[in-house]
Amino acid sequence: MSGSSWISKILGTELTLNNMEELLLLQLQDLASAEDQLIDALPQMADAASSPELKNAFLTHLGETRKQRSRLDRAFQQLGVASATETCEAMQGLIKEGSEIFKLSGDPQVKDAALIAAAQRVEHYEMAAYGSARAFARQLGRDDVAKLLQASLDEEGDADKILTEIAESHINAEAAQA
Repeated sequence: MSGSSWISKILGTELTLNNMEELLLLQLQDLASAEDQLIDALPQMADAASSPELKNAFLTHLGETRKQRSRLDRAFQQLGVASATETCEAMQGLIKEGSEIFKLSGDPQVKDAALIAAAQRVEHYEMAAYGSARAFARQLGRDDVAKLLQASLDEEGDADKILTEIAESHINAEAAQA
């Protein structure tokens, strides 16, 4: 079912949403796919950035993303299910939009501002996804899983703040002068 959302993928497959446990599992699978895609994309984003500070932020977040993926594996283990992914097409779209920036010619500071905007879209998607999954885990009394998801949610929020700080401290001002 290429081109369909994660919700529509449950139709016609063994996936169902009969209970909150199934919903949590589907959210975790979607997040695992998103993190796998980001592990591939972040080095490319770092290469595309001209600002050393922005390059470093992307590479630092790559390390965090690997830890977040590992936390998802632990969450699957704590739930007693095999680690799996359900293709996160939302992340595919966000990464595709961001990768289009790589191909554009123009002022390096303007491209850096565009990279930050693309990266923040990713961070906001992840914050929404981790926040929802954490809420589901809490509702199910799975505080062990909720704690793992909260740690990743905190890191995503911190990454977003770092990107904002980089943008507002100099990248956006430099881009405005281009």
